[in-house]
Amino acid sequence: MILIADSGSTKTDWCYGTETTNCKIVQTEGINPFHQSEEKIRSIIHDELLPQLDTPLQRCTAIYFYGAGCLPSKTASITQVLQEYFPNADIFVETDLLGAARALCKDKAGIACILGTGSNSCLYDGEKIIRNIPPLGYILGDEGSGAYLGKRFIGDCLKGQLPEILQHGLQEKLNLTISEILDNVYRRPQANRFLASLTPYIYEHKGMPQVHAFLLDCFGEFFRRNVLLYPQMYPVSFVGSIAWFFHEELEESAHSFHIPLGIFIKNPIDELMHYHLSHYKIKKGIFPDSQSSLTLNLIP
Repeated sequence: MILIADSGSTKTDWCYGTETTNCKIVQTEGINPFHQSEEKIRSIIHDELLPQLDTPLQRCTAIYFYGAGCLPSKTASITQVLQEYFPNADIFVETDLLGAARALCKDKAGIACILGTGSNSCLYDGEKIIRNIPPLGYILGDEGSGAYLGKRFIGDCLKGQLPEILQHGLQEKLNLTISEILDNVYRRPQANRFLASLTPYIYEHKGMPQVHAFLLDCFGEFFRRNVLLYPQMYPVSFVGSIAWFFHEELEESAHSFHIPLGIFIKNPIDELMHYHLSHYKIKKGIFPDSQSSLTLNLIP
């Protein structure tokens, strides 16, 4: 049995099994070693993950954990906890960006992008990330992300760059005054999540010409300040909720820059399952059958 994890700060998707036909997916609280102690990570594994597994832990031979905050200097806590509970498993802890690249590109070269609460991208050679334009977070960067869209949208509303009806509607939906909105941005924790929480409202109004132009400009910034900086151009693929729900606007923006597109997926766990199970079979000398390949969600 192998165990695969795709973890964000909010939730972790876990997939376990030996074949694509018998894999199961469970969820726990998000694990981020940059923000959580080893004790907190241990409690999530013990209290949330283990009760959901119906296979003896000793049968697990490999664990592939992809997560936000999994920098080399921060992965020891996750590795230690997983090794305690899965003593027979080889454990690999990698960044969520490598997980996205493997889910999107498999064994082919490409440019992989994450557009969720934050944003990130990389140039991938089919095995490893060979270049990464630093995302810099929602204050200095994260162009095209949910937090970036929310930040730009609030600013444009309050500065009169968008129709006044959008500002009034936003305040009614949030039930917040302008001063309370600013308080959420500048004084309360996790301002990036607050800003990203505005994207459903933006989505509801994306048919308005002014909002459509706003979205094209925001995604254009992502391409200009990230994708176009890579020295080689390959098909650009996306994972994440923002990319999934705004794929039409992303596609239009990409075409304006003559950028070739790959695939869009909402959640990488299914693709990572197929990636690792096919590699597991090849390692074991078993040729993967044709039914084990996943039909991808291509943009028409």
